[in-house]
Amino acid sequence: MGAGHSHAPASSRHRGRLTLSLAIIGGFFLVELIGGILSGSLALLTDAAHMGADVITLATALTASVLASRTAPGGTRTFGLYRAEVLAAGLAALIMLGMAAFVLTQAIGRIGQPVEIETGIMMVVGVLGLGANIAALALLRGGSGESINVKGAYLEVLADTIGSVGVLVAGVLIIATGNPLWDTVAALAIGAFIVVRAVVLGREVLSVLFQHSPRGIDPEQVMTSLTGLPGVEDAHDLHIWTLTSGMPVATVHLVAHGGSHDVLDAASDLLHREYGISHSTIQVEPSSHDACEPDHGW
Repeated sequence: MGAGHSHAPASSRHRGRLTLSLAIIGGFFLVELIGGILSGSLALLTDAAHMGADVITLATALTASVLASRTAPGGTRTFGLYRAEVLAAGLAALIMLGMAAFVLTQAIGRIGQPVEIETGIMMVVGVLGLGANIAALALLRGGSGESINVKGAYLEVLADTIGSVGVLVAGVLIIATGNPLWDTVAALAIGAFIVVRAVVLGREVLSVLFQHSPRGIDPEQVMTSLTGLPGVEDAHDLHIWTLTSGMPVATVHLVAHGGSHDVLDAASDLLHREYGISHSTIQVEPSSHDACEPDHGW
């Protein structure tokens, strides 16, 4: 039997923020792209391309948020489309890695090549890009701790924000030293940062897809808590995983004596209150039940 609670994915609460962030980033993408072409700055072009990746990531995150809230006609998808937002976060990580590969390749190829940088255009567009990214970050920050989908979009914009800072630093150094090599150095630094953020997000996505225990929940501690409930003699076949962001799920078999309804209510309440698991399926077995050998699935 399961606990009945709301099944809305975490990202649905932040759909408006995703939409507004998409409008801000999408509206500025062309400005930065044109500025990068006119200035001849690889760092600025890199930041523009990264901002284009932001547009794709935000659009995908928004689409996934809508899909994750839909139910299938006839109830054929019993888990809904909740995993859509996890896949969107995975796409964000892949886009970030692809952008990093492009950036690093272009930067390495430019080393030793004579280039001219229009630092005036570079600085103006860099400042405007930084402002656009900060505005999007402020919108997405609140949801990044609740939804892996929003977190993917947030990290993508965060990486681009660092890129805008890199553009400005490179511009200042070029003006101060007259050496355009700083533009290439900034592009390399931006690429390295993107790789790190993509790997962090990718690991979290794989953790969900491989159904690892949610971060902060120790299955052994959960077992100890459950077996300590009044009337519970033993617990086995405990499985805890994340269906989608903000939605941990658990199944467990409890061996009990006395009233099974009391044990069921107590176990469901414990999982919800102490571990934040609102979606649980608990099977209560009498002491005399000849159960299969537990496999300790945690």
